[in-house]
Amino acid sequence: KLRHWVLHPLRDLEPIVARQDLIAAFLEQPYLLNQCRSSLKKIRDIERTTGRLSQGSGTARDLQSLGRSLAQIPTLTEDLQAVASSIPLANQLLGNIHNFDHLVELLENALVDEPPAKLTDGGIIRDGYCPPLDEFRSASRDGKQWIAQLQESERKRSGIDTLKIKFNNVFGYFIEVTKAKANLVPDDYQRKQTMANAERFITPELKEVESKVLGAEERSKQLEAEEFTKLRAQIAEHLDELQQTADALATLDVLLGLTETAQLFQHTRPLLDDSRKISIVEGRHPVLEQTLVDEKFVPNDTLLEHDDSRLVILTGPNMAGKSTYIRQVALITLMAQLGAYVPAESAHIGLVDRVFCRVGASDDISRGQSTFMVEMNETSLIINNATDKSLVILDEIGRGTATFDGLSIAWSVAEHLHDSLKSRTLFATHYHE
Repeated sequence: KLRHWVLHPLRDLEPIVARQDLIAAFLEQPYLLNQCRSSLKKIRDIERTTGRLSQGSGTARDLQSLGRSLAQIPTLTEDLQAVASSIPLANQLLGNIHNFDHLVELLENALVDEPPAKLTDGGIIRDGYCPPLDEFRSASRDGKQWIAQLQESERKRSGIDTLKIKFNNVFGYFIEVTKAKANLVPDDYQRKQTMANAERFITPELKEVESKVLGAEERSKQLEAEEFTKLRAQIAEHLDELQQTADALATLDVLLGLTETAQLFQHTRPLLDDSRKISIVEGRHPVLEQTLVDEKFVPNDTLLEHDDSRLVILTGPNMAGKSTYIRQVALITLMAQLGAYVPAESAHIGLVDRVFCRVGASDDISRGQSTFMVEMNETSLIINNATDKSLVILDEIGRGTATFDGLSIAWSVAEHLHDSLKSRTLFATHYHE
């Protein structure tokens, strides 16, 4: 959800302000923020799980994870209700988060605490959920217990203390006796196989119990698979509500993440309107200020206005911070239009329709495009699509050609952006001319 928001920032004021209001409400109530974050940590990716269910491929672990996630919803909604009365977006989210107590109870009753990864392994459905399944399991367990008792009684009867009853997929159950004790084997044993160090036997009694045990075990697994498929279908009946809930929880999760970021890094609420102004006081680069270890990021100001100062030409030597500065302004604008708080003392952002960016040197030689050609294509895209509501950041233009030609291109592009398009523009360049 966060990735989606970053790639699709908003251009309308109302939904942006709605997000800001919710962040403000949680900043005023840190206890509620911590409570909601704590509840959300216990909720897994419901959207991904429902996606698998819709394809009919969810495992028992998926369903168990879903049940445990849904069990957290009542606590979360209770905390959210504390801000819902005054915040429209919180109220809207509450309306989209459904109650699934019946599904939570169903999954708790149906699934064991630690289900295996594969359905074929069996042991997924809890005892007591399906009486016919319990009967088959009981028959299987009793049969295995009888076989263990038979092993003890046969040891006593034959006097062979090393006698073992074993199982493999070829012979089923059989009695194994070492070669050294083969002379003590009772007369009613039927030889089945001779091994290098042992003899294998069967008895009619052993075969009779084997058919009961294996039949019950096979039928048990088959019935368990049927019951699990039914259970999965029951959950899939609520896909729409689950997906709606997942989307609302994801939205809340992103907003609470932005709230915590604002709290930790002293971000402030930007003022947004439909003007052509960008005014940032003591702005900071949102990424660099968190990653710098030995140095502190030095805050700086920005003022772009439609009439008086819509084009800033930024010069300076290499490593002076030109690229950092222009990207910082673009990132603060982007964050503001996500509805997030921004790293600045204060910020006034006139909504932009797009952020255009011509930064860095790259080529596409495999398609016959040099560094200069890529640069010109990107510049052309900006010139043809930018409006007076756009924010344009340019980091060098015309480097891939002669100085005089490059300067001419840079100069004419700057003039066109200022005089004709009237876009708010930050232009970093080495051309001291």
